[in-house]
Amino acid sequence: MTELTKKQERFLQDDIPTRLGHLATNLARIKSFSDNLAHPDFAVSLIRESKYFIEWTAPQMDIDQAAELVELGRTLTRWQFNWEKIWSDTTALSQVQAEVGSWSQRVLDMSGLLSESVSEAC
Repeated sequence: MTELTKKQERFLQDDIPTRLGHLATNLARIKSFSDNLAHPDFAVSLIRESKYFIEWTAPQMDIDQAAELVELGRTLTRWQFNWEKIWSDTTALSQVQAEVGSWSQRVLDMSGLLSESVSEAC
């Protein structure tokens, strides 16, 4: 069993909101590590892992949310294949940081995890 297969099995044990929470966290980490010039490869590995999270989650969601995740996956793929150019261009890197931050919030909203936390606290 490969490490990726083990990761997939662990990931699929979580419910959809938790999986989306993991994806939102990964996206936030991409934004965070994009600021760290010492670790350009770490951001790419997070992009790759996020694409797997989408692949393992989208088929079990309603069509509209799945379509949003597919769009996110396409964006991540574009960034992955152009990361060296993005990394060396401060304007492009700033744009990616803003976009990935926005995606992180959208995925977190989609998960409903924050609304569950608020309703549980009341």
